[in-house]
Amino acid sequence: MKIASFNINGIKARLPALLTWLSETTPDVALLQEIKSVDAAFPRTEIEDLGYRVETHGQKGFNGVAILSRLPLEDVVRGLPGDPDDPQARWIEAVVVGRDAVRVCGLYLPNGNPAPGPKFDYKLAWMARLKDRATALLEAEETAVMAGDYNIIPQAEDAARPEAWTEDALFRPEARDAFRRIQNLGFTDALRATSAAPETYTFWDYQAGAWDRNDGIRIDHALLTPRAADRLLDCGIDAEIRGREKPSDHVPIWVELDL
Repeated sequence: MKIASFNINGIKARLPALLTWLSETTPDVALLQEIKSVDAAFPRTEIEDLGYRVETHGQKGFNGVAILSRLPLEDVVRGLPGDPDDPQARWIEAVVVGRDAVRVCGLYLPNGNPAPGPKFDYKLAWMARLKDRATALLEAEETAVMAGDYNIIPQAEDAARPEAWTEDALFRPEARDAFRRIQNLGFTDALRATSAAPETYTFWDYQAGAWDRNDGIRIDHALLTPRAADRLLDCGIDAEIRGREKPSDHVPIWVELDL
């Protein structure tokens, strides 16, 4: 089973790019972030025509996440548990029903800038809730994938110019420590488990020719529970689509599991 994650940076602006990518790579499941659309306005028909079921958790103009699946979905949950008053659409999860079931959790973790400040506080609080959900997945011994835009640069080697990010919320010690605490519960970073290749990034800013200079960062991640990690076959990044017409500033990351 191939499970991909893609911060699309606006579903309406990137729909042609998304449809081309889906047609070329045919993931069984695609987790989308930053759809920037309410549920009713999401372009379901065009995606359903490619054979995908669609579940969304949208928000007007901001955030928003979705699951596209070629297989049936059950137990769809919208919103990260722990704060019923949180209005931001950043989490969606579901069980993909196949020969072996797998729970997929699509997330769009808060950016947190400027830091320090209220937005950074919200980021850290959201990550504390994420840790609680991650703990529950482990306690339930689920085969689960938590994938999405984490807005975290885990290590210096995950940035072309780490010195440029020292005071940024994506690289501040508090945020990296929170990410590490989640991973250290028992999760596997799928990309680092399969590749130690240098200059491996998932995001290039639109400004200052970042793509042409490969001035990127790795902030999109797939974390696997032990049961999922035991079935990990491969993990990769579709970096080449960043050079196409009207691209997102992110590129997809995908995992292949023996399911």
